[in-house]
Amino acid sequence: MLWGASLGALELRSEGGATRLRATFPYGAETELAPGRHEVIAARAFADRIDAGEDIHLLAGHDYNRPLASRAAGTLNLTDGADALRIEATLDGGTSWARDFLAAHASGLIRGLSPGFRVASDGERIERRGADMLRTITRAALFEISTVTRPAYPTAQIEARAWQPDQPARPTRAMRRWRA
Repeated sequence: MLWGASLGALELRSEGGATRLRATFPYGAETELAPGRHEVIAARAFADRIDAGEDIHLLAGHDYNRPLASRAAGTLNLTDGADALRIEATLDGGTSWARDFLAAHASGLIRGLSPGFRVASDGERIERRGADMLRTITRAALFEISTVTRPAYPTAQIEARAWQPDQPARPTRAMRRWRA
């Protein structure tokens, strides 16, 4: 499974005893995952599982042992559009990892939004651009979306109301599986 993120913006608001999370994962943003290796997630690349109503989770750090919300639990809503994937979740803070996420986010430590997905066998296009390569993901099975400290895409950010990171996050690891 691959993890990536792009230009994600996240807003948190407290309402009653729960925290409402809203995020946007824009499509079409190109990033350099490694020197000469670029990637773009095309519009509605995640539509198959979303449209089928499959269970998808919001996780802390790509860890299924730290779920924050899910479609099956009725706490995660996903709307897949031509320009972006829109995410709405309700976090109740009833678990230690949800409280940890909220505290880390409030401290400015959690800055990224990153989807976990598996690319379909016919779901990518690879183009050479001189010595560089561009991979466009056109169809992938989305399993989860995570809040992360350093997303694979350097432009991915999480922001709360009235909070702006000083610097963009940098990729932590390069994707090493490419086909020519």
